[in-house]
Amino acid sequence: MSLRIVVTVKYVPDATGDRHFADDLTVDRDDVDGLLSELDEYAVEQALQISENSDDDVEVTVLTVGPEDAKDALRKALSMGADKAIHVEDDDLHGTDAIGTSLVLAKAIEKAGYDLVVSGMASTDGTMGVVPALLAERLGVPQVTLLSEVSVEDGTVKGRRDGDAASEQLEASLPAVVSVTDQSGEARYPSFKGIMAAKKKPVESWDLSDLDLEAGQVGLEGSYTTVDSAAERPARTAGTIVKDEGEGGKQLAEFLASQKFI
Repeated sequence: MSLRIVVTVKYVPDATGDRHFADDLTVDRDDVDGLLSELDEYAVEQALQISENSDDDVEVTVLTVGPEDAKDALRKALSMGADKAIHVEDDDLHGTDAIGTSLVLAKAIEKAGYDLVVSGMASTDGTMGVVPALLAERLGVPQVTLLSEVSVEDGTVKGRRDGDAASEQLEASLPAVVSVTDQSGEARYPSFKGIMAAKKKPVESWDLSDLDLEAGQVGLEGSYTTVDSAAERPARTAGTIVKDEGEGGKQLAEFLASQKFI
């Protein structure tokens, strides 16, 4: 048997950089370095572990939607051990929201062929966490999300979801969509051998026409959501210092009460 795993990954602005909005209120990606979303590294890791622990012939494909530089995210995933990559790039994708992104991803996943889709729990820029569920709906397959443990056996994906009060054991028949959390296991570092091998692995480039999509279905024009306004975060101000001269505890309690912390 063979198992086709597609891992959705995102190229995001470096969280340590000076991130801000462009004039059209989309994230300005030109003035800050980008990288593979850290939460998506866990998805790649879990896909690779499924491959390594399987007796079947497993192919791991990483898929991203983004600008030219998004290939850097794909190369990182390929250097970790993924087999091939698909890059959906089109100028008309600029400003696409999560709903539109799920449409593009679903079309690309269907075109590529799949048995299992693995995603991170959220991206580190938008942090919406809705794309895996949207993907499952568009593909018409089960979703098993927010897993801290995942495995595949006999045509079934199984996993553990940890909540605040309990852990759930979940499973679904393939094909299916799963998302994994940052508790699923530390992502491996690419080896030098892996980095060199990644340069020779295939990276397919598709645009909207390859997916039978029109420009009006994506981008700012096709988005179901919009940003009305944005403002810079206020600069941090100096904190309040309470000197303990016998009534420090009382002053601290009064301060906390004034801020409605207690």
